[in-house]
Amino acid sequence: DDVVNEILDCISGERNAENGVMSVRLTYDKPLGEIASLIRSFEQARQDLILPNVSDSFIRKLYSTYLSYVPAERSAVACPGRHDARGSFAELLRTEGMGQVSVNVCRPGYTKGDHWHHTKTERFIVVSGEGVIRQRRLGSAEVAEIPVSGKSFSSVDMLPGFTHSIENIGNEDLVFIIWANERFDPERPDTYYEKVLTEE
Repeated sequence: DDVVNEILDCISGERNAENGVMSVRLTYDKPLGEIASLIRSFEQARQDLILPNVSDSFIRKLYSTYLSYVPAERSAVACPGRHDARGSFAELLRTEGMGQVSVNVCRPGYTKGDHWHHTKTERFIVVSGEGVIRQRRLGSAEVAEIPVSGKSFSSVDMLPGFTHSIENIGNEDLVFIIWANERFDPERPDTYYEKVLTEE
């Protein structure tokens, strides 16, 4: 794309040749070993659902180039998931330094969550169905109720130190995307069970 943009600039007259020579302005100076290592890492990263650091324009462009050579029949990667009577959950994407994204499905009449985190934060975005998110600060009896619906998207932060839950109050599956600020670490899950609604 960088080369094509330079050619288009020449055709449109936005750039003039210097001594009859045109050069691409945007270039990268990278050791061959680093490039080879990055290319080799991309397939395992795909299998592990890890997105490369696309804030680095060189890596972003190299990854796009790599993907352009992946056969279409190998473009799908399985997402690990869990299923039970309440619904399902699957990790979709993991990043270096920007957490992870998951999808959660809650069946009608069920509640998911009833746990809290010390420092992990989560953001829920309902994309289908009707539900209510409840949050209660630890040590308090006051419960905040936030209605959520796939008919009007909203982004709801699960607050650290608040036990939280989401209940499907509709007649169809409640589907929501979860972004967490850190990748799940089974050695340090930072997830502690406590029901939001306490017995009166």
